[in-house]
Amino acid sequence: MDKRFTGKVALVTGATHGIGQATAVRLATDGALVAVNQRPTGDPTETLNKIQEAGGDAFPVVADMRDPDQIVHMIGEVAERGGRLDYVVSNAAINPFMPWDQTTVEDYDNLSETNLRGTWVVTTEGAKQMIKEGHGGAMVCVSSISAHVGSPFQTAYCATKGGISMWVKAFGSVIGTHGIRVNAIEPGWIVTPMSEPMFDDPAAVKYYEERIALHRPGQPEEMASVISFLLSDDASYVTCATLLTDAGFIVNAEL
Repeated sequence: MDKRFTGKVALVTGATHGIGQATAVRLATDGALVAVNQRPTGDPTETLNKIQEAGGDAFPVVADMRDPDQIVHMIGEVAERGGRLDYVVSNAAINPFMPWDQTTVEDYDNLSETNLRGTWVVTTEGAKQMIKEGHGGAMVCVSSISAHVGSPFQTAYCATKGGISMWVKAFGSVIGTHGIRVNAIEPGWIVTPMSEPMFDDPAAVKYYEERIALHRPGQPEEMASVISFLLSDDASYVTCATLLTDAGFIVNAEL
């Protein structure tokens, strides 16, 4: 029996660790040929090895999300090496913890260019390639619960994630006519290198464990399974949607 993504090509940005790595492995396991994006200073070896161990196929592609020209080149490379482009997962992001009054213009630009503008460029360029190929496609952007709730050390980060959640609604509404669906997941407390500082703070761990309905952090593989669903034909009537994947944290966040 064919796997759900057999014959399809997927690009996953920020795929060297965390949710991006888990997603790249999941999509490859589900049959897709996966383009594993890394920064120019990144190392895709671990992700590529995991995909190979799972019996999947992948190849690395390099692009810094702060550099639109690199992203444009990457999209072309994926389509050339893969023969097509069916799916884009825009996951690459940064989240330096800093108080609002210690956040410089340079800090904000780095966050915005990586998280929000990077998402905008990779999805618009990905859509142009899909339209050129004429077969439709699907995209998932990784936003965050930070699109809905503030954090004293993530104020600028919250702004970028709020922008991403609104972007999928606006963008999806105009490219649906080409058979392209665009959605986002909004993860909560997930075990990733980005959230590592929280796990080093006993008070933060207690706060999250008490307020999350399932009383535990999520795993990257759990986010990857949701992304795989949203890309698949099982979600063929889902677009312009943002899906909270926070195990019920946000409903108790103010308690």
